[in-house]
Amino acid sequence: MTDETEKKERIAKRMARAGLCSRRDAERWIAAGRVVVNGTKLDSPAFTVSPTDTIIVDGNPLPKKERPRLWRYHKPVGLVTSHKDEKGRDTVFDKLPEDMPRVISVGRLDLNSEGLLLLTNDGELARRLELPATGWKRKYRVRVHGHPKERDLQLLRKGVTVEGVKYGAIEADLDSTKGANSWLTISLREGKNREIRKVMEFLGYTVLRLIRVSYGPLQLGELEDGKVEEVKSKILRDQMGVEKFEEEDDETPEITDKNRRGRPTLRTKGGPKPTEKRGARSQPHKPGSMQGKRPAPSRNRSGKKS
Repeated sequence: MTDETEKKERIAKRMARAGLCSRRDAERWIAAGRVVVNGTKLDSPAFTVSPTDTIIVDGNPLPKKERPRLWRYHKPVGLVTSHKDEKGRDTVFDKLPEDMPRVISVGRLDLNSEGLLLLTNDGELARRLELPATGWKRKYRVRVHGHPKERDLQLLRKGVTVEGVKYGAIEADLDSTKGANSWLTISLREGKNREIRKVMEFLGYTVLRLIRVSYGPLQLGELEDGKVEEVKSKILRDQMGVEKFEEEDDETPEITDKNRRGRPTLRTKGGPKPTEKRGARSQPHKPGSMQGKRPAPSRNRSGKKS
């Protein structure tokens, strides 16, 4: 039987796990006196709570912890990635379906950027996916005014410093040029505030359109503008190492070993072992990219390619 002390956790982490906010925001809320535990207002995040403690945030009971969930959202241009905007502009969260639970974003896309934005009900999951140490690549399609030279793109791959801010290596490839503008594919792993716009401006090219097309293994694919779609639990288990799911069928995750990053390699009961070749159903679904894929060659009855 698990000892009660093992279930205790920092108050900020508990708030993040409830999907109320990120851990960093929780610490700010606590410092502002917005959190009460068992009738006592907290003034420091250095406080641990147990499952039996009564936690009140802004006068409301803290929501119960739910299983971690993740959604893909196609963010349109003109929405702020914030729960509240001081200028009264529409936010991403204003436009979500009414049956969506309270969620927070994994990172941000600025007002004039569009494309794939990940949403989750779990602040700890959001924090994990945002960290550069996670190693997840963010890929963008970017249209700029001008014709970038190869020497410019090489400079980005080495990393640049703009107005005292050092940016790590950025992969940038020129896709096409038409008229006065060019399209590039840009990939990065840090995702600092307005990073692509700032480094391209530093090189002398104004960004006209910025579309995030993937975040790690998750693709924007054919998800329509303004639409949201939940990521399957299997992908959360296999790709992100999320272990705790309340499932009613036989697909209960079973930990078999760990990979180099320390994440568990999971398989379901009765499923293939890690050393066995996985079938197509075992692979996470990746919606189509922005450009169509070339179909596999067909074969006639003699087995030759047609």
